[in-house]
Amino acid sequence: MSLQQEIIAKLGVKPEINVQEEIRKRVDFLKEYVLKAGVDGLLIAISGGIDSAVATGLCKRATDELTEEKGREYKTLGVFQPYGTQEDIADSYATAEAFNLKYKVETNIEEAVNEMALETEHALKSIGVHQHVSRGGKGNIKARTRMVVQYALAFDLNLLVVGTDHASEAITGFFTKWGDGAVDITPLRTLNKRQVRALARELGVPKSVLDKAPTAGLWEGQTDEKELGITYEDNSDYLEGKQIADEVREKLEKHYLRTEHKRTDIPGI
Repeated sequence: MSLQQEIIAKLGVKPEINVQEEIRKRVDFLKEYVLKAGVDGLLIAISGGIDSAVATGLCKRATDELTEEKGREYKTLGVFQPYGTQEDIADSYATAEAFNLKYKVETNIEEAVNEMALETEHALKSIGVHQHVSRGGKGNIKARTRMVVQYALAFDLNLLVVGTDHASEAITGFFTKWGDGAVDITPLRTLNKRQVRALARELGVPKSVLDKAPTAGLWEGQTDEKELGITYEDNSDYLEGKQIADEVREKLEKHYLRTEHKRTDIPGI
């Protein structure tokens, strides 16, 4: 078995999908997990990007169906988490409106992130390192702060925190460990980016979200493809078992091997 075949098998990506069947399967998965966990619904952070928009659509459909079937309300809570001013925050609200979210809240993380970055700089200074927190380090603080807030809300509202990570992010390790990777349930896990986009069109994700460049939103001007140096088209082709340029394949596989620690349980002895 080639490394490509091994990666595809491990991440569970299909070479082609039936979009309606995939939506049904993932909605049922969410419903079953909510009932098994004995919670009152689902919490999804709506970033303004396509992944969270698709997850929002799946969550809302799941809780709506549970409400109708069980005769009691199950909720989907949408959480908007800008750092200061978020240029595309309108896309987050457009997603909530597209799926008719009754419950939504905005929690600005700027003050908390800045305080943690400052405390980190004080700690560095105390050991003789006089520098500001790096851009990547502060980006990770943002991602982890968002999850702290999500889990605080989820605890008091008896909700499950839903993740938006998918196979195209998993293969490159393009998520923050214990940040956006720290969730209760991941309904997009075995889809690549192209397949996520197909579900988005079927679910009715707003066009402004469909058309925008994917970004983690951790600093100004950041985009996924620019940071990784790999397009999502090549990434998706690889995960569907297709041949791509050797240099791109090697880069993808290098990312995969380097970030293995993000996809495995905490080692111990």
